[in-house]
Amino acid sequence: MASIFTRIINGDIPGRIVWSDEVCVVMVDIRPLHPGHCLVIPRAEVDQWTELDAETSQHLMAVAHRVGRALKQLIPCERIGLMVAGFEVPHTHMHVVPLQSMANLDFRNADESADPAELDAVAAQLTDALAD
Repeated sequence: MASIFTRIINGDIPGRIVWSDEVCVVMVDIRPLHPGHCLVIPRAEVDQWTELDAETSQHLMAVAHRVGRALKQLIPCERIGLMVAGFEVPHTHMHVVPLQSMANLDFRNADESADPAELDAVAAQLTDALAD
């Protein structure tokens, strides 16, 4: 069965995709650890990031870097964090998260009821920033 990310990438269910190329997509997380939290996801459904080929890993990192730089311009924060955990969905994904502190990387603090309008606003701003 396809992962939820594959289903979003294929258009079977909606997602706030802000970047798309032949290797990966970037979407705004619906349960953000901090406003602006995004996921960089390879199109290939590979469970663990260590199973990705080096070229795909490098591409994901380059895209995460670009997203992080855009987020730093858009979201007031101390830093931009990058995390690959892999427990939530069995499909490799990188979390790119604006940070005020290390607490922003604790999944127990995820916003389970994020305002869809706020997620849409972040997605629109980030899409514009990445297009430049």
